[in-house]
Amino acid sequence: MSTPHAETRPVVPRAFGAAVTGAVLAYGAVLFFTWVEHHDARACEATEGLCWTWWDWAAVPVTLTAALTVLMIVYGRLGIGPRLAVVLPTVVLGVFPLAAAETTAGWWAAALAGGAWSCALALAAWDRYRIPGLSAAAALLLASLVVLYR
Repeated sequence: MSTPHAETRPVVPRAFGAAVTGAVLAYGAVLFFTWVEHHDARACEATEGLCWTWWDWAAVPVTLTAALTVLMIVYGRLGIGPRLAVVLPTVVLGVFPLAAAETTAGWWAAALAGGAWSCALALAAWDRYRIPGLSAAAALLLASLVVLYR
C-alpha cells in the first residue's frame, strides 16, 4: 500500500474480501434489475405505447448509490485505500464486465465477473500488486468490450 508506515495485515484476505463484496453486489444488481423488468412488465401490460414507471428512472441511481456506499464501507473495514481511487473505477467501469458476463452466461457469470473485477482493482491499491491488478482489470475490460461489441 502507498502509506508511509509498514502494512502488517496480509493482502490476500483483503483482496478476497473485495472479490466477495464485488460478487455479492453484482448478483444483487442482476436480481434488482430483473425485478424492475418484471415490475415494469406487470405495470405496463395494459399500455400499448411507451410506458415508464418510477423504477425505470430510479434503477440505475439506486444501484450506483448502493454499490458506492457498500464498497466505501467494506473497503474502509478491509483497509483498502485510497478508497475513492479504487471504488469509482470499480463502479463506473464495472458495468462492462458485468453486462458482458450476464448477457453471455447469466447471473452466475455476472457474479464471478464482479468478484474478479473488484479483486483486480483492489489489488491496484498496493504498490507491489499495482501492475498485476491493473493488467487483470484491463484484460477483463477489453474482453468484455469484445464480447459486447463483436
